[in-house]
Amino acid sequence: MNIRKIVKSIIPKNLFRKIEPFGHLIEAVLANIRYGFPARKLRIIGVTGTNGKTTTSFFIHRMLHEAGVPVALMSTVANGMGAEIETQQEHATTARAFVLQRRMREYAKRGAKWIVVETSSHALAQHRVWGIPYEVAVMTNVTGDHLDYHGTFEHYRDAKRKLFKIANRNENGLGVVNYDDKNANLFASDVKRAVTYGIQGGELQASDLELSSTHTKYIATTNDETYNITLNIPGEFNVSNSLAAIAVGRHVGLGKEQIENGLAALRMVEGRMNTVDEGQPFGVIVDFASTPDGFEQFFSSVRPLTKGKLIAVFGSAGRRDEAKRAVQGGIAAKYADTLVITEEDDRDVDGNEILEQIAEGARKKGAVDDTTLFKVLDRTEAIRKAFDLATSEDDTVVLLGKGHERTIERADGEHDWNETEVARTLLRERATQG
Repeated sequence: MNIRKIVKSIIPKNLFRKIEPFGHLIEAVLANIRYGFPARKLRIIGVTGTNGKTTTSFFIHRMLHEAGVPVALMSTVANGMGAEIETQQEHATTARAFVLQRRMREYAKRGAKWIVVETSSHALAQHRVWGIPYEVAVMTNVTGDHLDYHGTFEHYRDAKRKLFKIANRNENGLGVVNYDDKNANLFASDVKRAVTYGIQGGELQASDLELSSTHTKYIATTNDETYNITLNIPGEFNVSNSLAAIAVGRHVGLGKEQIENGLAALRMVEGRMNTVDEGQPFGVIVDFASTPDGFEQFFSSVRPLTKGKLIAVFGSAGRRDEAKRAVQGGIAAKYADTLVITEEDDRDVDGNEILEQIAEGARKKGAVDDTTLFKVLDRTEAIRKAFDLATSEDDTVVLLGKGHERTIERADGEHDWNETEVARTLLRERATQG
């Protein structure tokens, strides 16, 4: 057990929440001193939001790299510089202060000029990013999440706004704001210079969308430029993510072709809309969607592309926001034909209780019964069940909530887990039996 866990077990929860940020602040100050304030040698792009942070960060990083800009990336799923990107193993969006500063010093020594940092509300509220002079702040969207930690939506939203207030102190500071989000004006007001993007409107706007199961095409327009965008990652929500990247590219100084080619070069983000193909007669998609808004975005994109049954496998984490469980169930029931509800980092919470909370939400919002809703606590068996239910080449099975993660947390601790590999193994078993 580490020191933080020991202290947390001794101090009452409400008091710990109040003093914890000061501990992180001290750690951040010491980390900056230890590594020589490395962020001052870099130009920092911060990406925050409820959903879309990771993919947006990858779009920005790949676009800059393809344009020849020395750029590093620190995200939920991977870290690295240029083409040398390594998988992130931890269950964290933004690393602890000493890890952040050590990596920044490493990238600065290797010649990085820019770094894209996926920045969470926890990291901002806890001062973990103290000492990082963000130049660009990007907001993808803000919907309810992590309320178990922040308490209210307003506290959660305002934690994310801190990123924009930091960027406002930078002489080159820029805020990149999703016009389609109801909180857009608040975020834009936190910086002297802001650019808005969106599908519904904004200074940088998308139009003429062409959506398919493998790619997306659209036109992006501003007052002075038109971009013909092709994305090799499907989903309408990725139009918004890529618009944010275009705004950043323009700030960095990239030309029209550099932006277009850079966005088209990104073909996969681990755990985000990843297809699994072992020759099975139905589609399989692995995605990290785990919030109500993430579910809405994911299902609304996949449903129109699925001609047959849409079969969803998902759960909801223990020791996290309980209120979202029923909401997730309701959204899934609205779009999917069949639900297989299962574990997702239940931790020390009764998994069957979580499954029933999800099921109650599904029953209220969708026409589900014993033939369309299944509760299978073991995640491997749940995925196996979903594959058995797929009977047509037009069917699609979606595996949600784990995405890129490499462990699953149960009452007895962490266990190795790789959603894509589990799916591949089960599909191969079906093929040999078949």
